[in-house]
Amino acid sequence: MLTRNSLSLLLWVLFDGGLLTPLPPHLQQTLATEPRENVLHLPGQPSHFQRVKRGWVWNQFFVLEEYMGSEPQYVGKLHSDLDKGEGTVKYTLSGDGAGTVFTIDETTGDIHAIRSLDREEKPFYTLRAQAVDIETRKPLEPESEFIIKVQDINDNEPKFLDGPYVASVPEMSPVGAYVLQVKATDADDPTYGNSARVVYSILQGQPYFSIDPKTGVIRTALPNMDREVKEQYQVLIQAKDMGGQLGGLAGTTIVNITLTDVNDNPPRFPKSIFHLKVPESSPIGSAIGRIRAVDPDFGQNAEIEYNIVPGDGGNLFDIVTDEDTQEGVIKLKKPLDFETKKAYTFKVEASNLHLDHRFHSAGPFKDTATVKISVLDVEEPPVFSKPLYTMDVYEDTPVGTIIGAVTAQDLDVGSSAVRYFIDWKSDVDSHFTIDGTEGTIATNELLDRESTAQYNFSIMARKVSLFQYLFKDHCVDGFWSPQEVCWGKHYISV
Repeated sequence: MLTRNSLSLLLWVLFDGGLLTPLPPHLQQTLATEPRENVLHLPGQPSHFQRVKRGWVWNQFFVLEEYMGSEPQYVGKLHSDLDKGEGTVKYTLSGDGAGTVFTIDETTGDIHAIRSLDREEKPFYTLRAQAVDIETRKPLEPESEFIIKVQDINDNEPKFLDGPYVASVPEMSPVGAYVLQVKATDADDPTYGNSARVVYSILQGQPYFSIDPKTGVIRTALPNMDREVKEQYQVLIQAKDMGGQLGGLAGTTIVNITLTDVNDNPPRFPKSIFHLKVPESSPIGSAIGRIRAVDPDFGQNAEIEYNIVPGDGGNLFDIVTDEDTQEGVIKLKKPLDFETKKAYTFKVEASNLHLDHRFHSAGPFKDTATVKISVLDVEEPPVFSKPLYTMDVYEDTPVGTIIGAVTAQDLDVGSSAVRYFIDWKSDVDSHFTIDGTEGTIATNELLDRESTAQYNFSIMARKVSLFQYLFKDHCVDGFWSPQEVCWGKHYISV
């Protein structure tokens, strides 16, 4: 609590015929330099002009707020020109605060404040005064109204009612870019002294930001602040009254400032070559690998588009962007064959979708990397030389007569030997046999055309080393059985 004692200025006015007449300006100035004067004698006028039938004389009243003295605070004095100092006049006080805040000496007219006042709680009090005859109790003057103003002292610090603040400004902004305006409120009297004149300053946050001491506008103070280097700043702002002078009261607030992203960084591949291995059995449309370029920007500024650079090796593949991870997903457009081509090499370009023309001078917002794909060999079943074999045989041909042959070949590197088998389900009665190594087909019984004119059965070709894997998509010109071999259809007419 701040305290201060003060002498009130005594400004006297004259009631002429019961009407309040303000003092002329030159007289007010005279009185202002004589604060202890209690009785006014108007200069340059005969004394009989002061002795009218009725008239009040009193000072313009001020009372200092937050007074903490041991005695009641003297406010001012009421005096009637009918009061001859003989104790025949009684002064009374009524109205706002009379008796509870202000008291009057009934004999002398002296007014005192009996408790401490707060201008911010109540800036003035309106009261009424009257002089009465102490014997007859009749008024000597009409009741008159006056005001006691509570004189301000600097007892309130500035306050940021809207703090703490949150603001943002784009990264790489020029010096002087607007960020935010803060405002502090001081409850002291703005019309009296400098108690409510606030000056702003930065206690923490330099040299990145500056503040206008009068308006509270915060601006950037350094050029090219980079979000990727530092994104968040906490700025401590002070508002100090008394025009910032020594002894003024101060209040502070925090301003949290975020640098928002702009597209000032191109995507970059972390390495120049990506190696992928892909089984030759991979289906068309399947994802065979992922590559990624890194963009330190944020949000849409970091969105990347991938493209395969036209050239050798890229026509078998496609690349799309995974929107969640911003990775480039490489997909297969055409089938692979290890025996035909074992490796592919092509280039991939990564570029930003949303460009900012302000940073074009920094260079192209794209990067290129090489992708090398190695095709892995997959164990494939033998392939018959044709999908359908047709053979003719005479009826009653002796058992064991060779009527034809089938041929299947292992196309994998390091070809394995092939073994042939008749599917017993298609030749339940075992009318024919097949040489497992040569693939020759012979009769196993006498055939009767009148009984059966045509026989349909299937031949199975199996690699000697293949017993574990099922490759359905690579059984050309035939079909797969549960025994994991490739089948060929055969028709024999008798």
